[in-house]
Amino acid sequence: MRPHTSPRAVRLLVSVRDAAEAHLAAAAGTQLVDAKDPAAGALGALPTSTIRAIVDAVGGRAVTSAVAGEPETWADLCIRVRRVASTGVGLVKVALPSREAVIPAGVSDTLRALPCPVVAALFAEDHPPPSIVPELAGAGFSGAMIDTRVKNGQRLPDHLTISELDAFLRRCEEHGLMTGLAGSLRISDIRTLAALRPDYLGFRGGLCEEGDRRTRLAVGRIAEALSELASTLPVSSCA
Repeated sequence: MRPHTSPRAVRLLVSVRDAAEAHLAAAAGTQLVDAKDPAAGALGALPTSTIRAIVDAVGGRAVTSAVAGEPETWADLCIRVRRVASTGVGLVKVALPSREAVIPAGVSDTLRALPCPVVAALFAEDHPPPSIVPELAGAGFSGAMIDTRVKNGQRLPDHLTISELDAFLRRCEEHGLMTGLAGSLRISDIRTLAALRPDYLGFRGGLCEEGDRRTRLAVGRIAEALSELASTLPVSSCA
């Protein structure tokens, strides 16, 4: 595994399901507040009205993102990302269609015309190869994030090794894509994964009451995650 020496901080992504949770997460210091319906799967999309309310609740205190679900076709993906981008959110996250492997040329036109960047959400169970990264960059995606599809207690490190994750992140870095890692992560995973220097580490269940992603966020756990991330920052020294 090639060590990554970038001094940038790894930031915390917290998925929220409504404006009240968005306010709580932003007030706690979360850097990326992510609108998602945890009762509707790994990438459950919220109604646009709820996303707008979340953006308003954050009020510029953090970057906002929202998931656009799991489209079946590239045409469906374009429709979904346009709809979510219209809410004023800062980033759109969307899964890639599983039935259509080749990215049509028209997708690039759609993504580049949007008012915000689009991040491709990939699933760890599929073992996404680093070779997909140039295709994503060429198609106009601004980032790539790896998550877990099935929320059954298995975590991201249960599916992909540190070396596999590092190879993927470094490929994204080479192509100028922002990066994120998520997937039933626990606070205890932060130190190991932050060493790989993704742009974001994403959480939901690990920061909820009783560790259940369907329950409310616990502000104390958000504070603990932020503290743990802060402790992983590189220490600079002056000669």
